[in-house]
Amino acid sequence: MKTSSRRKTDEKPAESVFTAEKPAESIDSKGGVKDVMEGVMKGVFVVCGLVAIAFVLVISVYLIISGIPAIREVGLWNFLSGTNWEPAHKTDPSFGILPMILTSVYGTAGAIVIGVPIGFLMAVFLSKVANRKLASVIREVVDLLAGIPSVVYGLVGMMVLVPAIRETFNLAAGDGLLAAIVVLAIMILPSIISVSETALNAVPREYEEASLALGATELETYFRVSAPAAKSGIAAAVVLGVGRAIGEAMAILMVAGNVANMPSLLSSVKFLTTAIAGEMGYAGDLHRQALFSIGLVLFLFIMLINAALNMFLKHNKEGS
Repeated sequence: MKTSSRRKTDEKPAESVFTAEKPAESIDSKGGVKDVMEGVMKGVFVVCGLVAIAFVLVISVYLIISGIPAIREVGLWNFLSGTNWEPAHKTDPSFGILPMILTSVYGTAGAIVIGVPIGFLMAVFLSKVANRKLASVIREVVDLLAGIPSVVYGLVGMMVLVPAIRETFNLAAGDGLLAAIVVLAIMILPSIISVSETALNAVPREYEEASLALGATELETYFRVSAPAAKSGIAAAVVLGVGRAIGEAMAILMVAGNVANMPSLLSSVKFLTTAIAGEMGYAGDLHRQALFSIGLVLFLFIMLINAALNMFLKHNKEGS
């Protein structure tokens, strides 16, 4: 009897050990599920990244295949440096896009010169100066501007801005490069304001407190401490503005005049984007290929802008 009781007492710890192993098994099973879910999500992220890369590659290949034949037919130098764009001429069509290249560059540069200072100052005001209620109201207005369709900007510019320019400068028609620059400057404001404000809000408060403690004024702190610390985000805002300006078509088509002249501030002009939007519907074979070539030029412009931004940010990062 004593031996049997001893066996029973000896077996009890074994049972307790067995029961203690059950939570470990459940933990292992939960960990296995987490590992599986983590692997699945990583796979989803990889697929999303590959899809984005595939889209860029498909667009690039399609533009190259569709645009190279026209460049081969016309000649690269004649295409880029030609000053006459008459693709629909029956006997002697010409495909020079230099006026449109210069117009797009001047129009984008003018919009950036006007829009970036206004957008940056507005971002500083919202981030550092305005109270919560006023800043909230202004942000709502900025978001509303960002959501307005391009055709509405063009309509307002055509009905309000173009007549004002015509009467101010005593012109036969007010549509032209100046109207396009003003419309583009207004259209790029929301992105510049939003991204710049986000960059300024990300600056550590300690930087500003240290500057104020050293005797700097609030304005000196904003422009000499906060702005340089947020320069990467502000540069990204400028690039977004450039991309929006150089890629806009519908609003510019309504206020620029749509004539392929060499760019002049008060004359009718044609942008690269408006040439594609306005002529693709009736373009013939070579004309259509030339429009795809214009799209390829625009695509290269955007790539160069992004490359310049990456070099700028890398240089600043290495310098800091």
